[in-house]
Amino acid sequence: MQHVRLPHRKGGALLALLLALFSVTSVTSAAAAPPGPQRTGTPDGPVVTTDHGPVRGRAHGTYATYEGIPYAAPPTGDLRWRPPHPARPWQGVRDAGAPGPQCLQLPMAGTGGPTGSEDCLYLNVTTPAGRAPHRGRPVMVWVHGGGFIGGAGSDYRTGRLAERGDSVVVTVNYRLGALGFFGHRELGDAPAFGLADQQAALRWVQANAARFGGDPHNVTLFGESAGAMSTCAQLTSPTAAGLFHKAVLQSGSCTTAFPRGALVPGTPASEFFAPEETVQKAGAAAAAKLGCPEGSGALACLRGLSAEKLVTPELSQTFSRPVYGNALLPTAPDRALATGRFHKVPVVQGTTSDEMRLFTGLNLKQYPLRNAQDYRARLADSFGAAAAAVEAEYPLAKYPSPALAWSALLTDTTFTCTSLRADRALAGHVPTYAYEFADRGAPAVMGVPEVPGFPFGAAHAFELPYLFSPFPVQRPLDEAQVALSDRMIDYWTRFAHAGDPNGPGAPHWAAFRDRAPLALSLAPGAHGIRPVDIGAEHHCAFWDRQQG
Repeated sequence: MQHVRLPHRKGGALLALLLALFSVTSVTSAAAAPPGPQRTGTPDGPVVTTDHGPVRGRAHGTYATYEGIPYAAPPTGDLRWRPPHPARPWQGVRDAGAPGPQCLQLPMAGTGGPTGSEDCLYLNVTTPAGRAPHRGRPVMVWVHGGGFIGGAGSDYRTGRLAERGDSVVVTVNYRLGALGFFGHRELGDAPAFGLADQQAALRWVQANAARFGGDPHNVTLFGESAGAMSTCAQLTSPTAAGLFHKAVLQSGSCTTAFPRGALVPGTPASEFFAPEETVQKAGAAAAAKLGCPEGSGALACLRGLSAEKLVTPELSQTFSRPVYGNALLPTAPDRALATGRFHKVPVVQGTTSDEMRLFTGLNLKQYPLRNAQDYRARLADSFGAAAAAVEAEYPLAKYPSPALAWSALLTDTTFTCTSLRADRALAGHVPTYAYEFADRGAPAVMGVPEVPGFPFGAAHAFELPYLFSPFPVQRPLDEAQVALSDRMIDYWTRFAHAGDPNGPGAPHWAAFRDRAPLALSLAPGAHGIRPVDIGAEHHCAFWDRQQG
């Protein structure tokens, strides 16, 4: 399948949807989040000596933070589009009381110029208070979403995750868009630089975890959407061997793909990793448009351009997929997974029950689904000769509205059933735990507009406030949702401790077996956490037949 490419008139709409697709936190800036304890502190905070020099963090009672620590040299000038180089050591105590700048990106609304900096390879560390056990605490490394074109590690507040789960939590920035995922013949078989940045951060963790009370031999890589896709890539990357020991993939798998017209009517089907030749051709075409044609020292010419000229809607859309066919990612991750060529580490993987409602809802004003005629037109555009079979599987009579019917079938074919296929591939080799976040009363993130007659339910990324707190949501979690949040943090961090999410007092989470029930449903209430047959609930046998 081909990458999503749009006529110019639809570009702004797609850019906004791509940002929302991989991190709903992109809807609002980190500055819009409620003020949290990680932004307070005094200059006499705790000091940790890293392998590059000492840093002074901030104490917050039950946990401490160390923010804006460089894990690689600024990828500027001649280092643009090169694998990350080591950061320079520093003399004296470096203040680590605030995050470093986010990597250059466009605003969600598609208006205004780029924000952030090309000098952005920083990470943040949160540690529980008190002395660490002799072997050290587990380390959890979070890879943010944002469609590979937006987001930042500092968007996520990790104090509660660290304190309740007795874990060291690291959040990471990595290069985005054309600065992180560009390709060109003059670069040869260079890797996706954003993925290479993630590996550099993981190497920093190996060198420094013990200094923060963490265990470098017990590292969990976890992420959501583009962060989950990144985690998939690292699972199948030979050069990531030994850098992490467990993985959690939230709303994104090695097999996630979109049918035609899923985001915007008329857009081609899309996968989320690209072959080298495709990216190199796109890079040559982009360079020529920027006045740097092949045969004229194109790469040197491009490195001489301002970063702002490279962070545009067109280039961000074009260069938003990691490339394979190189040492970091030799083959497409879905193929690597299917053939067992991945790191044999325990995995948690799951989705939300209403993933695609977010994108349908954000798009309804421009592309309405008012009636059966609109529904059938979208089915015909996306599924062609199979449209009648899809309509028979998802008849409008079973849904409150055409928009909710459309969202349900897209959730199933795009996220749930592809994740289930990945679960089957993983479970043949490693302990695998599948989940579905199913709180249809979850609060919407700030900036997601209310759409009359269209409930967002348990939409894409709506589980994030249950793991990261405080989070910019439109209302606080209620008592039952806070209890669910506690359970989810316990499951995630117990998995980080021991490779098994189970523990005293919590409903049992069985390892995945290719028979019902297939996953653990995560919802509030007395019976909200329970095993479910997500394959049956999401029509996966139907979609498997369509694929075959």
